[in-house]
Amino acid sequence: MVGETLPGAVLFACLQNAVRSPMASALMRHFYGQRVFAMSAGVRAGEKDNFAIAAMDEIGIDITPHDPRDIDDLDDMSFDLIISLTPEAHHKALELTRTMAVECEYWPTYDPSLATGSREQIMETYRTIRDQLSKRIRDRFGGTGGPVV
Repeated sequence: MVGETLPGAVLFACLQNAVRSPMASALMRHFYGQRVFAMSAGVRAGEKDNFAIAAMDEIGIDITPHDPRDIDDLDDMSFDLIISLTPEAHHKALELTRTMAVECEYWPTYDPSLATGSREQIMETYRTIRDQLSKRIRDRFGGTGGPVV
């Protein structure tokens, strides 16, 4: 896996496209810039998540312009790779790509929006997911000159 040629276009998919997949696509763009087109979508569109925005802002990545979107609303499904972060998204990806030459991977990722406790405890859960996604992306696609999170 590591050391393979970077895909031209990657779709990160999760349940509501509000936390995990926007974080992952932003990290992919941050690490690989224009070498990879990265987008995110959800099985259904959720609402913006301020904890996700704050966790990404801590490492200098602004996801405030991101508007959650539904996979079914994408105009173009010309992706080389779809990375699903939830079981529902993986099922949807496999269903959508039955007749397409698209590689699908499933990276089970905890939903930090389920975290409870103080604001700091919740933020720590979001940071953990952000950092896990960062590591998984770097492990999968190789190191870059980008910042380490």
